[in-house]
Amino acid sequence: MIVLLIFSSSAAAVALFMVFDQRDAAAQDAQAAQQAELAPPIFLPIDPFTVNLAEDEYGVRLLYTGITLKLKSEHSKTLLEEYMPQVRSRLLSLFTGKEASELISPSGKQRLTAEVIEALEAPMDDERAAPAIADVLFTEFIVQ
Repeated sequence: MIVLLIFSSSAAAVALFMVFDQRDAAAQDAQAAQQAELAPPIFLPIDPFTVNLAEDEYGVRLLYTGITLKLKSEHSKTLLEEYMPQVRSRLLSLFTGKEASELISPSGKQRLTAEVIEALEAPMDDERAAPAIADVLFTEFIVQ
């Protein structure tokens, strides 16, 4: 009887330890996730562009835009800074192919955002991974 009492007490103690230990692990996981969420965003401003847009029914029009990229990692920021001439070239090529009528609506800006991400997430060379872009923020946008 005494052996059975000792055995059942030991089993209960082990079960309680496991339950409390799981709660501590869950609390630690939640705390680590919260700290990861509090990481500051990574932004990369790009000097403003002034480009001629594709000719439309109103003739030649201009686009003046400033862009800031929101990036997913410091590696992406370093990579884009190293390849900034290539980044600017890709953006200039993208912008000059657009017509003013495509860009002035909110949906046009959303499509342009997706196209900028697609253009810049392409690998810069064969040896490096492509940058990871979370969002494109237009800080200035004038179509004349």
